Amino acid sequence: MAHDDQFGTARMERGSGREVDDFASHVISVLCERQPESTATGTRQFILDYLVRIVVSPRHFDPVLTLDELRGYRLTLDAIIDLYIPRAAARLGELWIQSELTFADVTIGALRLQAVLGEAASDQSMTGQGGSTDAFSALIIVPKDEQHFLGATVVAAQLRRLGCDTSLSFSETNSQIVDRCRFDNPDMILFSCARPEALETVSKTIKRIRRSMDPAPVIALGGAVRGDIDQMALITGVDLVTNAAKDVVGLCTKRLKALTKD
Repeated sequence: MAHDDQFGTARMERGSGREVDDFASHVISVLCERQPESTATGTRQFILDYLVRIVVSPRHFDPVLTLDELRGYRLTLDAIIDLYIPRAAARLGELWIQSELTFADVTIGALRLQAVLGEAASDQSMTGQGGSTDAFSALIIVPKDEQHFLGATVVAAQLRRLGCDTSLSFSETNSQIVDRCRFDNPDMILFSCARPEALETVSKTIKRIRRSMDPAPVIALGGAVRGDIDQMALITGVDLVTNAAKDVVGLCTKRLKALTKD
């Protein structure tokens, strides 16, 4: 099974031109995914420009040195994970759409951002900012046939910072996901989707999860998928639709308090 914090490169098998186009569409849709805005400050443009420039440079790329450079601008790990990496990814997508970067450039840039994210999340854990395992447990699921990973790992880092013991699932079958949920019994499950076409599959998986777990965990839907929030919640059967990790943790906290009172 493919899961648990895969910060490495994604593999793309050879296929028809249509398959490559579909893969490109998935990548670009996620590169443009919106992440929650900082309530305190935004990004500094020259630092964002530096990050975009370095991840598409033909020169040797070192994620550790890149992270050190970003920290040298007095950026916190939180800002790098929550703001700069997602906004750099969105900028790569914009440049591809504007034909200023090739698809290969964008793919390499996204993988390099993923590497920087891995280093930042690792540093966050070592400095004690990654939360503790005695709080909530969370499982982030990127459904089968979805090609993205960057947004899901950003959310994973945010959840760990909020004190959640977090794991990820990539491209597992419905049966594998349900078996894993039964075994791990997470307090919250977050589905990350880029395409509306994936919502039907997510709905079937959620029905199986709810039938097999009592009480059922808090289940949320997020990602680059766009549409009417109420309609997506109705179609999939999730408890909420959001891209903010704190919203899911907040709902989980409310549910725990309600169960304790009962």
